Parts: sequence; structure tokens; C-alpha cells
Amino acid sequence: MSTAEPLPHAEGIRIAGVTKRFERRGQVVEALGGVDLDIAEGELVTLIGPSGCGKSTLLRIIGGLLGHDAGSVTIGRCTPDQARAEKHFGFVPQAPALLPWRTVLDNVTLLGELNRRNARPHQSPDPRALLAEVGLAEFANAHPSELSGGMQQRVALARAVALGSPVLLMDEPFAALDEITRSEMRYLLLEVWERTGATCLFITHSVEEAVLLSDRVAVMTPRPGRIAHVETIGLPRPRTTGVEDQPEFHAHVAAIRRTLRGSPPTSGVTPR
Repeated sequence: MSTAEPLPHAEGIRIAGVTKRFERRGQVVEALGGVDLDIAEGELVTLIGPSGCGKSTLLRIIGGLLGHDAGSVTIGRCTPDQARAEKHFGFVPQAPALLPWRTVLDNVTLLGELNRRNARPHQSPDPRALLAEVGLAEFANAHPSELSGGMQQRVALARAVALGSPVLLMDEPFAALDEITRSEMRYLLLEVWERTGATCLFITHSVEEAVLLSDRVAVMTPRPGRIAHVETIGLPRPRTTGVEDQPEFHAHVAAIRRTLRGSPPTSGVTPR
């Protein structure tokens, strides 16, 4: 594990009545139909729901990459645009999007080079320590083409936390990986997130992944997306592989699956 200092604070996210509409082929499509959700400082919350329900749209709105039509989003005391300008976000997309001509180390340090004005020298972990933390110390001088898909996604994770940003936004980052590598990445993410103390919003289609990672799982309805149910995950941390065999784990999985099928859940809480 890295010896980098944890963030002095994370930032909560408040989403209130957010709606979003797109115009496609002359027709208005309502992507989000009034989303309400609070994410506490340092909390890891997962969004799950059917394809097309607006999960990625909501994440892009939170990250200041897309506007919304009604409602409000605040990151700490900032609007999404302000938070993005001040580099409060670390993004991990589905595809690693590494620059092929830069080494692994240079990809990790890229954001710091581009954002020196907003650098956090006392919060940003040492890049080589980060690579050691994700198991890639010996590949610091390699290029992305020399890495497997799982190794590339480890680089993407290291790059996302390299600025010491207080919020991590992760859009199905493990979707393209094989199941063995995906399982490894889940536990690696937990280690990195627990060290940083960042607020994390994670998107996945895997119910088991959502339960393993999260403090809470927010289940979205089909389009127009709303929060149908918030499942509070009562599993202790830190989480190890044995947690997936516990009855409580399977009870949470079953409750979320019932909600996805449109049946009333038997556990969890209403959105806050």
C-alpha cells in the first residue's frame, strides 16, 4: 500500500430534482425524470439500472460535462462546472483512454502536468507509489500497447487519483474485463478508495459488484430515470473475498434484483 496521506476531506454530492431531455430526430426524449440523491462525504455509492436509464447521463451532469434542464447539483459548495474547473474530479471511464506514445508513468502524471495551477502537492500521492499500489511498479517505463486490458485499467485508476481530487466518478470501468481480472480490480479499487477517503460514484450493470463495493446502491428506473430504491449495504469494511459468501451479501443482491424487476424491495431505505 502507498504511504501517501489521505485527503483532508472529501466532498459530498447533492442531486435534487434533476431532469434532462435530448432532442433526437425531431422528438424530445426524457432521459432523467427528476433524480433526487445525496451522497455523503467519503461515501461510495453505486448507480445501477437497465440500459438507457440515464446512469451515464447523470454522471456526466455531476462531472460538469453535460448540462441539465431542471433541478440542481452541488459538489460541496460548488456547481459541477466550478468543481470541474477546480479539478475536484477524478474520472475512470469504461475504456482506459491512455495515450499510446506516453509511458505508463507519463500517463499517470499527465493530468498533473496539464493542471499545475490546480495541483494539490500535499494531497497528491507520489506517482511511482501509486503504480506500486496498483501492482505496476515494474511497468513504469512500458507503453500501453505492452499491457493487458486489466493492467491498462489499473493505470487509468492510478491516473484518476493522481491529482488527489476529492471526488471519483467511475463509469463502468471494469465492464470490458474478464471475470477474474474484474474481481481483482474490485478489491484493488476498494484498497485505493479506502486510503484516499474520496467520495465515489460508481456505475455498473453487475449487482454483485455493486453490493461488494458500496455503502449504498441506488437503483434507477427505466427511462426517464429516477431513483426507485436505495439499498444500504450493511457489510463491514474492509471487505475481503469471504464477504461474497455471507448470507447478508446474497440478501442485498436479492433485494436489488427484485427492484430491478419492478417488485417492492424488502430491505434498504428510501432516497435521501
